[in-house]
Amino acid sequence: MVRAMTDQPGERIAKVLARAGVASRRGAEALIAAGRVAVDGRRLDSPAVNVTPGNVVTVDGKPIAAAEPTRLWLYHKPPGLVTSHSDPQGRPTVFDSLPKDLPRVISVGRLDINSEGLLLLTNDGELARHLESPKTGWKRRYRARAWGELDEGRLEALRKGVTVDGLRYAPAEIAVESRKASNTWLALGIREGKNREVRKLLAHAGLQVSRLIRVAYGPFQLGALERGEVREVTRPVLRQQLGAAFPIKVR
Repeated sequence: MVRAMTDQPGERIAKVLARAGVASRRGAEALIAAGRVAVDGRRLDSPAVNVTPGNVVTVDGKPIAAAEPTRLWLYHKPPGLVTSHSDPQGRPTVFDSLPKDLPRVISVGRLDINSEGLLLLTNDGELARHLESPKTGWKRRYRARAWGELDEGRLEALRKGVTVDGLRYAPAEIAVESRKASNTWLALGIREGKNREVRKLLAHAGLQVSRLIRVAYGPFQLGALERGEVREVTRPVLRQQLGAAFPIKVR
């Protein structure tokens, strides 16, 4: 059993697993906790271990693949799919619906089962972690159709930031696009991406969301992407958008 070796050269094992596309860093830590990861034949009992290219890292007894070049895809998630690799309730998942020629990918954040629109997919767990972080500063943009009485005062409160059920939400961008009877279309922009954030914010304002579409994640747009369609971001565009903040792996 390999114990903590954080004073050794190399990179943390969870980061190595994430960059190899095995799982997100959190997922890699779960694999380690389950006793499924070994280094040079010795099972790990902690993620606080550094490894070098000279170490043999295995998951379930199989060596992990060499780190692939960083790739990113845009996917138009339809409603009715769970953003998970498996679902205890047996519901269809995003990953079941992807083209079979796509490599193993993980999602950048999630969209709940009833939401639709742009979902970023990557083969690089470290990139997913980077793009999910509020520190990256990328804005998530949505269009929401909501039912209920529109109260501009409540919307203004959301623009300033509110606390809902003890959880603080940062200021949100909100604009009314159109209104017909009790149904309103709104455009929203948020930077944190907390669990079901848009739905909870609008519920706090007395509005019930009946349709939620993510139209942009940072510089990447849903555009004319059809439901279920996947499109890879070209390497020049990926380099341009990530810049020096995240040096992508190359062939």
